[in-house]
Amino acid sequence: MSRAWPDLAVLAVLVGVDDLGSLGAAARREGMAQPNASRAVRRLESELGVPLLRRGARGSALTPEGTVVVHWAREVLADAGRLLDAAQALRGARRHELAVSASMTVAEHLVPAWLGELRRRHEDLRIHLLVHNSTQVLEQVEAGGCDIGFVESPSVPRGLHSCTVGRDRLVVVVTPDHPWSRRRRSLRPDELAATPLVVREPGSGTRTTLDDALRDFTRAEPLLELASGAAVRASVLAGVGPAVVSVLAVREQVEAGALRVVEVEGLTLDRRLRAVWREPRRLTGPAAELVATARRLGQPLKA
Repeated sequence: MSRAWPDLAVLAVLVGVDDLGSLGAAARREGMAQPNASRAVRRLESELGVPLLRRGARGSALTPEGTVVVHWAREVLADAGRLLDAAQALRGARRHELAVSASMTVAEHLVPAWLGELRRRHEDLRIHLLVHNSTQVLEQVEAGGCDIGFVESPSVPRGLHSCTVGRDRLVVVVTPDHPWSRRRRSLRPDELAATPLVVREPGSGTRTTLDDALRDFTRAEPLLELASGAAVRASVLAGVGPAVVSVLAVREQVEAGALRVVEVEGLTLDRRLRAVWREPRRLTGPAAELVATARRLGQPLKA
C-alpha cells in the first residue's frame, strides 16, 4: 500500500510553532502566508489522521500528538538538510571536473599539450580523458558522456555544436625502399585507390576522410585495418605496405628519413580538427578554456 509523503514545508511550519509559539510566526519564518500555512497543517492532519494543533482565540498550540510529530519532523528536516548539503558539494565537485573525449589522432598528438596548459592554470581541476575513434567520440558527446569532444570527422551530427580548433592533412607514406619513393611524378588518385593499403578502422576520422576522397574510384581491399595511427605507422615502418595517415602521426619519421611522403595528384586530404559539444551553445568554464587553448595551439603540422 502506497503512502503519501508529508510536505517538508509543512513539517518546518510545525517545528516553527514549537520554536516560536504561534502559527503566524512560524509561517513568516518559512515565507508562507498564514492562511496557506493553516491549510497545509489541516491537510497534514487529515493525511496522518491525528490532530496536530489546538486552535483557539489566542492562536494555535501543539497537541500532544503534534509534539510527537514535531520531534520526528526535526529529524526528517535535519536529514533533508544533509541531503541538500551533499548535493551542493557534488555540484561543487562537478564544477572542478572535466570529462574530455578525443579521437585517437588528436589524443595521441595534441591533447596532452592542451590539457597540460589547462592544468597549469587550474591545479585543482580533475580531468578525465577518454580516447576513441571519431564516430565513438561523437556518440559519447551526443549521449552526454563527456563535457567536450575533439574529432577530425568531415561532419558533425545535427544537434551538436562545434568549432574548428586546428587543421590537419593526411599524407601517403612508404618506406625509402618502396617503389613509390622513387617515383618522378605524383601518384594518381586511381592508382592510390587500386592499391591495398594499411588503413584505420571504419569510424575513425582518418578512414572517413580517405574514403570520402576516393569515393569515385574503385577501391582495393585493405592490407590491414588497425585501431590507431601509431599501429598504422609501425606497420608501414615494418614494410607491410603504404598507408594514408595524419602528418601528426609520421612527422618525426619523415624528418628522420625513415618514411617518405608520396604526393598524390589533385587529391585533397586536408581536414579540420573540431571541438564538439551539446548545449549550451556558448561554452563556459574549463571546457571553454580548453577549446581556446586548442585553437591557439592546434596549428597544422607539415610533414
